[in-house]
Amino acid sequence: MKAVARLREVGIIPIIRASSADTVVPVAEALLQAGLPVVEITLTVPNAIDAISAAAKRFSGKILVGAGTVSDAEMCKRAAQAGAEFIVTPCLVPAVIEAAQRAGVAVLPGALTPGEVFEAHRLGGDMVKVFPVQSVGGAAYLRALRGPFPDIPLVPTGGVTLENLAELFEAGAAAVGVGTELIPKDALARRDYGAIGALAKQFVEAVRRARS
Repeated sequence: MKAVARLREVGIIPIIRASSADTVVPVAEALLQAGLPVVEITLTVPNAIDAISAAAKRFSGKILVGAGTVSDAEMCKRAAQAGAEFIVTPCLVPAVIEAAQRAGVAVLPGALTPGEVFEAHRLGGDMVKVFPVQSVGGAAYLRALRGPFPDIPLVPTGGVTLENLAELFEAGAAAVGVGTELIPKDALARRDYGAIGALAKQFVEAVRRARS
């Protein structure tokens, strides 16, 4: 529950999809310095479990480290053992929800349709990632989901930008997941962590404004 409270408090889950594991810790450091003490490291990163372990050890107590794109129970178990405090799935994977619960870590199942959102929550999802939200209407779609599901914490992900972030919070987002819009591929390729930090500061300020 501490992890869920932290995710709600910060409001942004930065998603690191890097082509090299050695960029993960410097990106996390840049995010932390910018005021974002959360990272989701996707399992599409080469040697992702090692990267999760390195980040968890380096930033213990400072950054909430999560594992993303987790699609099977064994990888969920390994990620939790490496230090991941929350697990995110790309779609509804009941086995991963169960594995995360066994491991004692928070889980954010991916869902899109109303039926999937309901099932993700019913099976024990602590928050439900709505993905890909912009492709199906963005804030309007999120607002529609909030009608029948006012008590399910929704985390819109996919196409979240500085421009549409405020309307997603107005539509009822508990937090947002942000990938390349916050951690651009070209900045990663250049290892321009300063640029990533500068963008992160803009996102932090945008959330502050949206919530005020």
